[in-house]
Amino acid sequence: MDQNNAPQGQEVTPEVPQNAEIPSETPTQETFSMESLLEEQGLNLDFPTPGEIREGIIATIRENEILVSVGTKSEGVISGRELEQIPDQERATFHVGQEIVVYVVASEDANGNVVLSYTRAREERDWEKVEKLKASEEIYHSKVVGYNKGGLIVPVGGLRGFVPASQVSLVRRSGATGETPEQRWGKMVGESVDIRVIEVDRERRRLILSERQALQETRETLKERLLDQLAEGDIRTGRVTSLAEFGAFVNIDGADGLVHLSEISWDRIQHPNEVLSVGQEVKVKVISVDQERKRIGLSIRQLLRDPWLTRVEHLKEGMLIEGKITHLTKFGAFAKLDEELEGLIHISELSEQRVTHPKEVVHEGDVVTLRVIKVDPERRRIGLSLRKVDSAAYADFDWKMALAEEVGKVGEEEAPEATVSEPTEEPPAVEDAPLADEAPLAEDTPLAEETPPAEDAPPADDAPPVEDTPPAEE
Repeated sequence: MDQNNAPQGQEVTPEVPQNAEIPSETPTQETFSMESLLEEQGLNLDFPTPGEIREGIIATIRENEILVSVGTKSEGVISGRELEQIPDQERATFHVGQEIVVYVVASEDANGNVVLSYTRAREERDWEKVEKLKASEEIYHSKVVGYNKGGLIVPVGGLRGFVPASQVSLVRRSGATGETPEQRWGKMVGESVDIRVIEVDRERRRLILSERQALQETRETLKERLLDQLAEGDIRTGRVTSLAEFGAFVNIDGADGLVHLSEISWDRIQHPNEVLSVGQEVKVKVISVDQERKRIGLSIRQLLRDPWLTRVEHLKEGMLIEGKITHLTKFGAFAKLDEELEGLIHISELSEQRVTHPKEVVHEGDVVTLRVIKVDPERRRIGLSLRKVDSAAYADFDWKMALAEEVGKVGEEEAPEATVSEPTEEPPAVEDAPLADEAPLAEDTPLAEETPPAEDAPPADDAPPVEDTPPAEE
């Protein structure tokens, strides 16, 4: 019915379409959060959540708090314990407008502020950093800041990592002597160190580091570079890093080379620790460079004078010497000349008669007079003869030796072999004789042409007695 045509005094109810929505006269019970209201108005603020790390800008610095803008309606606050944990030195560098990382501790405190932490944000970033270092096996450079009874404390960012004693480099560990941690590790505080992260456990706050693994990678890199620079014959100074039964490893310019057991000393040794110790500085000679296998061969003994040469300086070919038979072999007998020298009497030099075994002529323990017929410095061998002791070929030599001893003329500048008569006989050749060819030959005897022929020499028994020999000056 049209409202204008309704009877006077009668209330007309307006017609409502069937599908029309009837607005509620009272508001609904649904509550709207501040976040949803801001979104309706087009203000999309990114509200922080606990545990989140954010970039913030310092808005205000007060004595008891720092306000940081993190993109919310109000600034976040660093106060109380979180403020106290910031080192004073670092806190003094803060200024308004500075960008810093913060950790969201709580979304809102009693005053409606977001609770932030600067130190926890740095710590979380550091944990992420060490996890990446572990995954990439990258080497990290730091310094030793402390120690305990088990090893060294080394920081990685703001975290304190632990280097167990077993993971400290051998060179550094060689100096860790003493009964207390202070004696073992104290002097290393402040030293630079390269480490590799080998274990990360955030929950247990456990960070384990290794210097040995870091150095291994560094050495491989350095070794490749060193191999290109080294040449056989080079002389370098290095430090012993480890000892094994077969030799010693010496670090030269950051890379390890091997000194084989046979190249450590001229004397026979059973183990390198008889003459070397870890950490010892030594001079070495490069004797081999293997580019393909990346190996460096070194020698210590080749830079030392062979003591054997000093021991045989008094021995002259042709002289008589006393020796003690030490042992017999099928090819001859060995005789000890002094505590450190031993020579070989080849089977062909035992007798003028044919001998099938040395035991036919000598026995172990016999003390006999022998003649030196060869001194071989290269092979470090001394050839001796028993059958030439009374040989007429050496009569003139023996007479001159006796005369020189009497007048005191024997010296290094006046070698007796300079006046030795040329021997008139040679030992028979024996195929398996190691020293059969070592009898003195004419070409090996200096000044042989100036010596009277052997047949002109007086027989050994006709030589004038030493006491009847007139002094040389007369």
